Amino acid sequence: MVALTEMVDYTVEQNVAVITINNPPVNALSHGVRLGLLNGLEKALGDAAIKGMVIFCSGRTFIAGADISEFNRAPKEPGLHQVLSAMDNSTKPIVAAIHGTALGGGLETALCCNYRVAVADARFGLPEVSLGLLPGAGGTQRLPRLVGVDKALQMVTSGVPILATEALKEGLVDMIVDKDLRAEAIAFAKTKIAGINSHPRVRDNDDKLQSTRDNPQVFSDIRKIIARKTRGFMAPEYNIRCIEAAVSQPFDEGMKTEGKLFLELMSGPQSAAQQYFFFSERLAGKVPGIDKSTETLPIAKVGVIGGGLMGGGIAMNMANVGIPVTIVETTQEALDKGLKTIRKNYENTAKKGRLRPEDAELRCSLITGALDIAALSDCDLIIEAVFENMAVKKEIFNRLDAIAKPGAILASNTSALNLNEIANITSRPESVIGLHFFSPANIMRLLEVVRGDKTADSVIQTCMAFAKKIKKVAVLVSVCPGFVGNRILYMRQHQASQVSLEGASVEQVDRVLFEFGFPMGAFQMADLAGLDLGWDKAASVSGSVKDRLCEAGRYGQKTSAGFYDYDENRRPTHSVMVAEIVKQHAKGLGIQQRELSDQEILDRCILPMVNEGAKILEEGIALRASDIDVVYVYGYGWPVYRGGPMHYANSLGLDKVVAKLRYYQELTGDDFWKPSELLVSLADKGERF
Repeated sequence: MVALTEMVDYTVEQNVAVITINNPPVNALSHGVRLGLLNGLEKALGDAAIKGMVIFCSGRTFIAGADISEFNRAPKEPGLHQVLSAMDNSTKPIVAAIHGTALGGGLETALCCNYRVAVADARFGLPEVSLGLLPGAGGTQRLPRLVGVDKALQMVTSGVPILATEALKEGLVDMIVDKDLRAEAIAFAKTKIAGINSHPRVRDNDDKLQSTRDNPQVFSDIRKIIARKTRGFMAPEYNIRCIEAAVSQPFDEGMKTEGKLFLELMSGPQSAAQQYFFFSERLAGKVPGIDKSTETLPIAKVGVIGGGLMGGGIAMNMANVGIPVTIVETTQEALDKGLKTIRKNYENTAKKGRLRPEDAELRCSLITGALDIAALSDCDLIIEAVFENMAVKKEIFNRLDAIAKPGAILASNTSALNLNEIANITSRPESVIGLHFFSPANIMRLLEVVRGDKTADSVIQTCMAFAKKIKKVAVLVSVCPGFVGNRILYMRQHQASQVSLEGASVEQVDRVLFEFGFPMGAFQMADLAGLDLGWDKAASVSGSVKDRLCEAGRYGQKTSAGFYDYDENRRPTHSVMVAEIVKQHAKGLGIQQRELSDQEILDRCILPMVNEGAKILEEGIALRASDIDVVYVYGYGWPVYRGGPMHYANSLGLDKVVAKLRYYQELTGDDFWKPSELLVSLADKGERF
């Protein structure tokens, strides 16, 4: 064995050279890997005894992609293009032996081999779109030549990998092997060496492009199919254009088009935001200050108090990963309704083909119901998920304290209340934590993990790890009204209401936020959540537009009337009644209405979110600015291609953010706009969050 670099070895098996990559954990295409591949190729080509090559990877995977940590560094030769070009022009056949994943640059490397063999559970994909990019080393030009245009479009616009069985069917791999991948790849190479003198290059195969040349409608079709999901994103469209180039241009010209579009994305703000978010999501799971030796507590059984939409959704998360869960309700009717809704959700998923019927049944069987809280006495984790009322929550935790086993974690799903007050009602505040799921809880990925003043490190560590197990993205926050997500959201909703009183229509405000990239505007979101949420009919005195709408029985979508009128399909339309209520309420407050520009509306809805985020950082409620961004992307629909409110502020320039806040403070005469001390300090120093 010869070490070509510290990451790549070279061995010879009779007349086959085996180039082995060993760059844990995922064999990324770091400089040492690229250099080793090139050196191995040159060594094999210069040895007359060598008739063919196998590229093999040690560890748990084939090449899983580029080394993202090198993206913002000066490039070191050889670049990936140089390596792949040398492979493409090899006069001796190359076989890629694939296990684990061949993703991004890893798949592009495999596409430059003459043959590909894989184990049955290997996966293949070009996920660059999730980083705001496109495959920049020939992936968009070679993939459609092997799998056809339809499949290639699907893969590059979704980024979702396919299994080896599908890859074999589509022509992406030549053979699936059962046993020893390395040995079978070498044996496969020997058969090819013995059988023929010429070996196929993917770049030369145009057969699967012809049907699309004859019928280019496929491109407009895919644009229509993905339009809603990819609204606002540049990368999906650029990926489509590259595959259009593969169909309409000679290979070398198509490569130039791919390179040009790749550089446009790479140097643009969307890719910067999406790459930033990629690292932010991973950083969110790391909690400084907790000893690495802190052990996590076992969670084998979970209890949920409350079987409504939130409690039922929380329970489904447990059943989805095979954990038994007991739901406690106050009445048999409420319990039956909750369990029925869960079953219906699973059955609907199965009908859509996203779950096997037997798996749906298994998950339902893991969820049981009870009317007595004592049924949770053997649970390792108990999550309270009743409505936001401090007295009710205190009563529940007082009862839990009496029946829960020693060491059990007691969690509240509160979205805004003081967790310390809840914890202090118990004799074990160190076991109390907030687990704020987002609705619908079985779908939304965010989990705000709320650390109380006395919450034990082992409980925090356990809940952060457990979040991963139930496929949530956990962000650790501390106690304050609304925590991170809802505290910041209040600022946006407050200003949305204010600008509507000053003259912007409900529709204009929502359109501006939608065009910014949110899935819906402030008023549509309020209608969806229910305007009566937190509204007290007995105490209502028409103090706000929202109060007036509730007094009129307009609670939102559920009553087909809120800030908008809704038809039977819940499609919103303008409400003359609401426009008049807003106008009259503004008049009563002495507000002179005027026209507001879209830019002013955007500033006034978004900048207070940034300012509040800075205050949250000042107070130590969030660990990092990037954690706030993770909360907002996963919990509130902030467009990932804008990175989150704190990254967005960085992209604007904090000095400009401070200047705008001061402008609106002067315009409105309201200290609501006073910039936070942290924001001013960073801006004065020319620094960033």
